[in-house]
Amino acid sequence: MLNTPKKSLWGEIQHCDTLCPGVFLVYTASHGGIMVSKDMEAVLSPAARKCGMRANGYLCFEEDTHENIVFRELLDKKLWAIPDRIKDKAAYEENINKALREYHPDYWRARERGREKSQARQTVPVPAHSDR
Repeated sequence: MLNTPKKSLWGEIQHCDTLCPGVFLVYTASHGGIMVSKDMEAVLSPAARKCGMRANGYLCFEEDTHENIVFRELLDKKLWAIPDRIKDKAAYEENINKALREYHPDYWRARERGREKSQARQTVPVPAHSDR
């Protein structure tokens, strides 16, 4: 199901951009958001998946605040890059983070816990092998 969506819960799709295979940024006359195909849902963390709405066979994240969850997840996994048209990429990324901290604090805390665990696993010293 990596084809572009035909319908959205926000109305008739007027334009659709592919962020990565199976993840689509859709625009309608009045609203829009990100639609993630069933085949790509596993790319998102459990905390992110809990924030989406199911419709038309997709996990959907509306444009006002929910789509930032998908942007953050794709950036973290290096599946999407901030477009070149955005000149201040650091500011853009911080705006995503700020919106998540404000509007989705549970998601943000889960993300931070996951990052801390990942960093701890990477810094655990490996015991030296002994030939005694």
